[in-house]
Amino acid sequence: MIEVHIDGASAGNPGPSGAGIFIKNNGKIETHSIPLGIMDNHEAEFTACKKALEICIEKQAETVWLKSDSQAVIHAIEKEFVRNPQYRQLLEDILNMSKGINLFFVKWIPSKENKAADELARKAIHLNQRSM
Repeated sequence: MIEVHIDGASAGNPGPSGAGIFIKNNGKIETHSIPLGIMDNHEAEFTACKKALEICIEKQAETVWLKSDSQAVIHAIEKEFVRNPQYRQLLEDILNMSKGINLFFVKWIPSKENKAADELARKAIHLNQRSM
């Protein structure tokens, strides 16, 4: 099983954004700080989830336990619905990708349990600002 912690962050709303992805796979740790360009915070959270799933699919993961402190993302995945049309395509992409994984679980966690992904997302904001 691959355990994945994700976070999206924006410096401004919208503003320069980043995705933080922390992966634990058979005792091995993998981290990603991905600059995302200009987005609002929710879009960064959904995009972080999508990027994490792309990584898991590339690794041919069969079981993924995705954890996030974003209630918006976790609830949207669980209900397979998001009210804001701006995030519908991202959610659709996430749901389609999750169907390619044999067992896919999501769980909301408090921010204090998601510090590694948060730090990676904040680092990605700064990487983003350097590339602009």
